[in-house]
Amino acid sequence: MDILLNVLEDRRIQEEITISGSKSESNRLLILQKLFPEITIDNLSDSDDSVHMHHALTTEDLLVDIGHAGTAMRFLTSYFAVNRGREVFLTGSERMQNRPIEILVNALRDLGADITYAVKEGYPPLKIKGKELTKDKVQINGNVSSQYISSLLLIASKLDNGLEIELTGKITSVPYINMTLSLLSQIGIESSFEDNIIKVFPKESIETQTVVVESDWSSASYFYSIVALSELGSSVKLSAYKKESLQGDSCLAEIYKHFGVATTFGEDCITLTKEKNTKRETLVRNLKDAPDIAQTIAVTCFAEGIACNLSGLHTLKIKETDRLVALHDELTKLGAKVIITNETLQVETATSINSNVAIDTYNDHRMAMAFAPLALKVSIKINDAEVVTKSYQKFWNDIEQIGINITRL
Repeated sequence: MDILLNVLEDRRIQEEITISGSKSESNRLLILQKLFPEITIDNLSDSDDSVHMHHALTTEDLLVDIGHAGTAMRFLTSYFAVNRGREVFLTGSERMQNRPIEILVNALRDLGADITYAVKEGYPPLKIKGKELTKDKVQINGNVSSQYISSLLLIASKLDNGLEIELTGKITSVPYINMTLSLLSQIGIESSFEDNIIKVFPKESIETQTVVVESDWSSASYFYSIVALSELGSSVKLSAYKKESLQGDSCLAEIYKHFGVATTFGEDCITLTKEKNTKRETLVRNLKDAPDIAQTIAVTCFAEGIACNLSGLHTLKIKETDRLVALHDELTKLGAKVIITNETLQVETATSINSNVAIDTYNDHRMAMAFAPLALKVSIKINDAEVVTKSYQKFWNDIEQIGINITRL
């Protein structure tokens, strides 16, 4: 399904939107719930990724196919490695089979895991034979996807002696590591993170409890962009959010001040308000701790005629698509001048936007959603728009609620 977004003539917006639970928190908690059945989860994400994760954790099939769900692939690799007596063939989409997983597999093998590559060395699909892992120390490069590290942390308390992880080199995406450790602490598992050493202590059982998942900050980013492109005084209220968030993408509240968007925290909600914006200087930001919002920020900068210089984006090349190349190509269609390297993206100040451009999404949910706010400036077409369900099931319905006219093709 493709979608045509007709330009929004009246850009004065007043709306309230409820956003599903964080995919990042939900997927971590689904693993922990399987390891500790005492957990009940409220406000679970309705994303495709979380649906795939839940299915994989409940099926008894030998073949476990997680589609495009990268988080599920990484977290399940460790989970099945310690699921004693269980054998699985863990696979995914064609793109998933070209996303590297060797660093995580090597770490698990160092701990004693029985994992083999079914087709290509270093990549899914994987043959995993669950067994008891007796070793309790491992090294892993800190300058990789934090999901590799979180994958190990989630199973660590179920090892007989817990786990000590030494992170080598520069550590990136620390907020996502801290999110995992905070969730462990919340359910009663002790850990420490000092310098480059993380320790998780063993735990056989925990107290019966309910964990409420905060709404997804990555999903909020698209409404930050919409408010940034709207008229003065426009506002969007989003629930359910916390001022003291575990999610690294909560840095949106600070970043979007650059576009004149103020964030007011209420009881389990935030209100985004468009104020007069006097900042026109280049936005310079290292997003190594929040790479998932890079696409939204780049599009907002282009639409507002503000140059940007974004760095810390090396992990974008191994996402659902090479997001740096995808951003370059699609922004260029719109008339932007874009320069990319392996870890940076620069967009020059723009004075116009090409209209009626068809944006390719590359099986990447964030490409579809990041470009949608441009409808406040020009009419735009989004190809393969249903890809948004990977993380945000009702995205297009919420876009219509804002007042943007949608034609489903």
